[in-house]
Amino acid sequence: MTLRFAGVAVVAALACSTGNKPETTDNRPAAMTDSSAWRTLFDGSSTAEWRGYQMESLPGGWRIEDGSLVRAAEAGDIITRDQFGDFELELEWKVERGGNSGIMYRVTEADSSTYRTGPEYQVLDDAAHQDGQNRLTSAGSAYGLYAAPAGVVKPAGEWNSTRIVAQGAHVEHWLNGQKVAEYELWSPDWEAKVKASKFVEWSGYGRSPRGHIALQDHGDRVEFRNIRIREL
Repeated sequence: MTLRFAGVAVVAALACSTGNKPETTDNRPAAMTDSSAWRTLFDGSSTAEWRGYQMESLPGGWRIEDGSLVRAAEAGDIITRDQFGDFELELEWKVERGGNSGIMYRVTEADSSTYRTGPEYQVLDDAAHQDGQNRLTSAGSAYGLYAAPAGVVKPAGEWNSTRIVAQGAHVEHWLNGQKVAEYELWSPDWEAKVKASKFVEWSGYGRSPRGHIALQDHGDRVEFRNIRIREL
């Protein structure tokens, strides 16, 4: 019995040495769940961290309702006041039936729209919006470039959890605890996909290593809550 137990110990030690470290239930190493490292961008009561794109104030169509940051009327996109390079972003969102929005990251204000510089995490009601018929433009996708699988997004009116990790060139999109897209900025694969997309028209698309987080006004009601970020 002593030898068998020792063998188990040796196997466990080998597992640790090969990088098979225990993870939390949401697939993140324990060190990445330290709440002290997080910065709140929206706590349900203040919009101080946000302003309109190419504006100094928050447009009136964005407002707080029942603890959510809501695009309730025509307003335009909003961005964080600060910029971020390497980061982990977490938030929750829900859309109305047929609703469409997006979360852009590393956005600059060098062009007329947020999506012309910042890659987009698609926010969508897949079931009722035509973009949901194409995996490249469905919920959780890196819009137009990297497809997200079907069956992960929740129906319109229900809360979805999103996580975006950007570290150097490496980007991950997570939806409801599942990794749904992953890519390397500026890689040959990424360059080829951009060249074959509408983004080829905008020379600044995806080029900045640092920028704002943006929430899109795509004409539909969308709600966000529990928005927080940690720099990596």
